[in-house]
Amino acid sequence: MLFPQSQLVLRNLNDLQGKVLLVEPMADDLAQELTASGIEFSAYCTDAAVAKAYSRAQACYFAARLEAKEQFDTVVLFYPKSKDQLAYSLAEIGSVINGQTQIYLVGDNKGGIKSLVAHAAKFGLHAHKLDNAKHCLWFALTGLVEKPLPKQDFGRFNLTTQLASTQLQLQFCSLPGVFNHGKLDQGTALLLQQLGQVQSGKVLDFACGAGIIGALLKLQYPAIELYATDICALAVASASATLALNKLQGQVRCQDGLSSDLPKFQHIVSNPPFHTGLKTDLSVAELFISQCKQHLTAGGTLTLVANAHLPYSQWLQSAFGNVKELARQHGFVVYSSKFSG
Repeated sequence: MLFPQSQLVLRNLNDLQGKVLLVEPMADDLAQELTASGIEFSAYCTDAAVAKAYSRAQACYFAARLEAKEQFDTVVLFYPKSKDQLAYSLAEIGSVINGQTQIYLVGDNKGGIKSLVAHAAKFGLHAHKLDNAKHCLWFALTGLVEKPLPKQDFGRFNLTTQLASTQLQLQFCSLPGVFNHGKLDQGTALLLQQLGQVQSGKVLDFACGAGIIGALLKLQYPAIELYATDICALAVASASATLALNKLQGQVRCQDGLSSDLPKFQHIVSNPPFHTGLKTDLSVAELFISQCKQHLTAGGTLTLVANAHLPYSQWLQSAFGNVKELARQHGFVVYSSKFSG
């Protein structure tokens, strides 16, 4: 399976000269196709599913920061959902390019890449469109060696919100590319108001983002044993920084889904993702819900928030045999199910 962006990369295979670095590619079969074509390539990604897909590349730099020491002849950057992350990624590749490096960007037409020329100009760079196919665009980018972008550190943000019946203040850290970078979304805010039962035991903040849910729970209920997981290395780095900033203890892991080495929890809380890239993909949330029983103790609860039009209620009923609607507001619904054991 190949996403359209990867298909456009293969269409422009002749542009991939020398040592190639793919930046934030898709979790598909492009790595196998490039290997079959004899391309020498490495990957830099912040997504655990992508890292798995590129595990057989010459090198796969899977981390919030690009730690490669080598120089590349060609760099292909897959246009991210967040324009803030584009600047972040361009800054990260600054240390692995030189005056001879060719830089290309590929992206879905609906994902913002149509504005690349104007966006690049704001950085003092020049983007030139080379190809248009598969509802995607292929650009060459110049000027980054002459005008490198500064590497970005964590942003620190102040938050005042309601956790159950208590108003709490929290300072949290966030990197570009993290879900709702630097702010609290309405869904998570509604979820936080319904977590009064989460006061003790092992607690998992699944798809933790910047770690706001877990940090607030730990701040209010220090007795809980906090775990936080996310598929995105940028999120995991941010959540770890959020806990450290607030002098809170917790285990933070970067992983795709629920792994077998996690303990059993008294409570799992989540604002689970329902997109893969730009596309709606409910399989992640559906699989997560179906697997939760294996990670809950008898009497343990799963509490999550979802867009009201999504079929989470029926999935929870099917998996647990019970589901309660705790709140509904602004198009979001908070559900809770209990594992009887």
